[in-house]
Amino acid sequence: MATQRSSKAIVKVTGLSKQFKLATETVSALTDINFEIKQGSFTIIYGPSGSGKSTLLNILVGLEPPTSGTVELLGQNLYDLTSDDRARFRQLTLGMVFQTNYWVNSLSVVENVAFPLYLAGYDAKQAAELAQLSLEAVGLNDVVKHYPTQLSGGQQQRVSMARALIANPSLIVADEPTGNLDSHNGELIMSLLDSSVKDMGKTVILVTHNLEYLRYSTQQLEIKDGVLTDTTRQAAVKTIRPEKAIKPAQTIPAVAIKTKGAPRG
Repeated sequence: MATQRSSKAIVKVTGLSKQFKLATETVSALTDINFEIKQGSFTIIYGPSGSGKSTLLNILVGLEPPTSGTVELLGQNLYDLTSDDRARFRQLTLGMVFQTNYWVNSLSVVENVAFPLYLAGYDAKQAAELAQLSLEAVGLNDVVKHYPTQLSGGQQQRVSMARALIANPSLIVADEPTGNLDSHNGELIMSLLDSSVKDMGKTVILVTHNLEYLRYSTQQLEIKDGVLTDTTRQAAVKTIRPEKAIKPAQTIPAVAIKTKGAPRG
């Protein structure tokens, strides 16, 4: 029997504003932003270029302090922490996928996926074993010895998904992850993100300009000229199958994401 997602807020943003000083002028990038994101939800933040999406995302993950307001992640006020502590907190709680991937070119695919675990103090053998499992979860267990630059764009984004999932984060943040992909591979990445919510109990925040992806969301936040509006109308209720939900203490998904017939490209 399926269970509805938790009503617990995993992200809470209150009174958030951001201004930048340009010479003698002060530019307002974000104005009085307020919203919550529930655990086990799929939230899409969308809007035109220059609307403030990137600024908001940088603040949400602890990279850019706001001018005013608060950001709480898992009950922790991010900007009560030092920059070093925020980095550590981000490492432990967030998985991130970007439009442009950042690889260590001298490392193989499996080593790049394992890299976050190296930073967390895992030994190389254990990190490699967990990275292999994570690659299997996105249907890429056959490219572990390749180098990322030898793969197609779609494959590289799936490797990026594997890396984002490796430390079993509570929250996955994806910044235009399909921006450089064709529609087929874009839908595959969206399917993987959707499965991470439905089958693995993750919470996903996706920033995109592609309105076709709104159908995946349970919450829709539109940002325009630095002002945010919740445009959620009748989003489908996502569910977590209890027998497949991952316990927080686990390090890597015990059940692979469904990738039925996933192509290699």
